Amino acid sequence: MSALSRFPAAVMLSMIAVAPLGQAQAADIPPKYKAAKAVPDLPFFLVNDNRFTYAYIFSGTNPGAYSFRPDGSINGKTAKQVVAFTHFDVWAYGTNFFNIAAFKSGHNDPAAPCTGPGNILGVAADCAGATEIYGLFRSTIGFNEVFNTKAFSYGPLRNVSFQFGADANTENTYLAPAKKDIVVGLQFAFELPYKGYLNVSPLYYKEWNHNGFLQCGSPTNGGVPGISCLSDGNTEYNGTWAVETNYYMDLGFLPESMQYFSISGRAGWYGKKGDQNAPLPAGLGTGTAVELNAEPIRLTFDASKLMWGPKYSHFVDVWVAYRYWQNKFGLDHAASPGICTVAGTGQSTNTCTEQSAYAGVTVKF
Repeated sequence: MSALSRFPAAVMLSMIAVAPLGQAQAADIPPKYKAAKAVPDLPFFLVNDNRFTYAYIFSGTNPGAYSFRPDGSINGKTAKQVVAFTHFDVWAYGTNFFNIAAFKSGHNDPAAPCTGPGNILGVAADCAGATEIYGLFRSTIGFNEVFNTKAFSYGPLRNVSFQFGADANTENTYLAPAKKDIVVGLQFAFELPYKGYLNVSPLYYKEWNHNGFLQCGSPTNGGVPGISCLSDGNTEYNGTWAVETNYYMDLGFLPESMQYFSISGRAGWYGKKGDQNAPLPAGLGTGTAVELNAEPIRLTFDASKLMWGPKYSHFVDVWVAYRYWQNKFGLDHAASPGICTVAGTGQSTNTCTEQSAYAGVTVKF
C-alpha cells in the first residue's frame, strides 16, 4: 500500500470551511432602480473545482518491500509515479472533497506473484512494479450555515463543521491490500494571513483491510483458521482516534513582482488500532503504533498567473514538497519483524518510515 498522501494533490482545496455569505449594501441606490432587476438565483455549487495532477515521489517506501545491496546494506526505497484527479466543491451548507490517485512503483516494490523484490518465496523472479489505486473523500456541514448564525465564528475561528469521510484502496501486490476506513468528527476552520486558512479535525477512525500473507491455504500460511491464519485474509482493527490538519497561505509579503508563490501542507495522526494481524489473537503479530502521515510543506509556483495574468491564477501550478510518513499504516517502524525489521537481526528495513522529496504539476480544468 502506498496511500500516500492521504491528500496527494491540490492541498489548498481540501476541506475549506464555508464562509458566511455577505449581503449587498443597497442604501445608496435610487428607489426607482431597486426593483428594476430580479436577483438571479444562486447556483447550487458556489465553487466547483476539478484538477489533474502528475507527480513523482523520489524515495517512496512500502512496508516489507526491500532488497539487499551487494555490500549487505538494505535498499527499502522505490520511486513512485503518481497521477491523480481531485474534485472540490462548496454548496450552501458545506464542502465536498474527493481525490483518486494511481501510484506506479519501481521493481523494489513488486507486483504479484512476487512475494518480495526479485523473488517468489525465495526463488528468483522478475515482476513489474506494483500499481495502487487509492481514493478518499471528506465532506463537511458547517454549523454557521445550518443554524444561520455566526455563533461558531470568534477571532480567527471562521467556522465549526461536522466532518465525515472514507478511504479505499487496492494494490496488485501479493499482500493484496483492500483498505477501507471511515472517519467522523468535527472540523475547526481558522483564518491565516494572506487569504490563508488552517483546518484542524479531531476524528474517530475505523479500518478494515486484507493481508495475503495471512490467508489460510496460501503458500505463505498453512496455519489454523482463526488461530494463526485468516480464512479470507481480511483484517479488522479497533476503532481509534485521529487528527487531520491542513493549511494554505499565499506568500503575500513578497514584492508584487514575485507574488506567484504559496505554501500549503497537511498532517494526519492516527492512533494505535490493536495488533497488526487483528482479528487473530493478540501476540501473533506486533502491536500497532501511532501513525503520522504528513506533507509539512509544499511550495507552489503559479505558472499560469505568470504567463497569462491574474485571471488565470492557479490554472497551472508547479510545486515541490517534502513528504514524511512515520509508522506507515500503523506498523511499528522499530518492530514488526519481517516487515519493518529483518527477522532474527532486528536490522531496520527502512520501509516503515518514508522521507522523500515530492514534485508535480497540477492543472485546473
